[in-house]
Amino acid sequence: MLATTHAQKVLVIDDVEMNATLIASVISTLCEVQTATSGTEGLQLALQYNPDLILLDVLMPGMDGFELFRRLKSEPRTAHIPVIFLTAISDMSAEEVGLNMGAADFIAKPFRTAVLLARVRNHLELVRQRHLLERLSHSDGLTGIANRRYFNTMLSREFSRMQRQNQPLGLVMIDVDDFKAFNDHYGHLRGDECLQLVAQAIAQCLQRPGDMVARYGGEEFVCLLPNTPVSGALKLAHDIQTAIAGLQMPHVQAQATDFVTVSMGVAAATPQEVPGSHQLLALADARLYRAKRGGRNRIISDD
Repeated sequence: MLATTHAQKVLVIDDVEMNATLIASVISTLCEVQTATSGTEGLQLALQYNPDLILLDVLMPGMDGFELFRRLKSEPRTAHIPVIFLTAISDMSAEEVGLNMGAADFIAKPFRTAVLLARVRNHLELVRQRHLLERLSHSDGLTGIANRRYFNTMLSREFSRMQRQNQPLGLVMIDVDDFKAFNDHYGHLRGDECLQLVAQAIAQCLQRPGDMVARYGGEEFVCLLPNTPVSGALKLAHDIQTAIAGLQMPHVQAQATDFVTVSMGVAAATPQEVPGSHQLLALADARLYRAKRGGRNRIISDD
């Protein structure tokens, strides 16, 4: 399933520990807070903590706020995080520099508690709305799991990551057997319910945070399994087969049994063994086709 909502997190970076602690205590009613007292520590925490918002002091020894901001924006894992600059500098040019660099906001010190709370609350709400829109754009409207577009993005990303790590990437292509006959016999509302139940059953079989299931199209689903050899992908396929059988959804038009079943094609390889992610997907799809032609309600994992 797609990621659910989480408690929002803010990272406060100020070289004066008392200031960082004070700010943290003020905004702690709105979010989880972590503090750092140097640019180096702040950069490390930003990478580890993955905050939704960063409050960053400008004047710090060593790496100042502007330099840390540049580093945050040049790092793909932190470039998306909005930053509010905190400063006691009275020169308006400093505020102009920060905003021109891409800062989300600027708060002057000493700050008023009500103003700090309002600014942080507003920016966290903007982040929440952005995350919501991202989730909606990534999810399938009927089943709530990932959609094909998001799967394609993640497939490319994970293939590249497995290439760097020389680790296998597993895929399980899944098709609901005789689904057109199910729709024709039971109606499209029951057909939608069937797809929702199948999607939930598949999602519940995934045990690791990095694994994902997506609706690939119509009655087809696909599981993306990083760091997974064919044996692990095959085990998941058997778990899915058992879970679908456990639903006991009647399907009197089915060719294999009197209940809803699925056919699956399993493939896994390191990126060194296949030229690209699309070839790995095509391999899983070809095996799914063989499972369908071979009588349905079965799993094919080799050639």
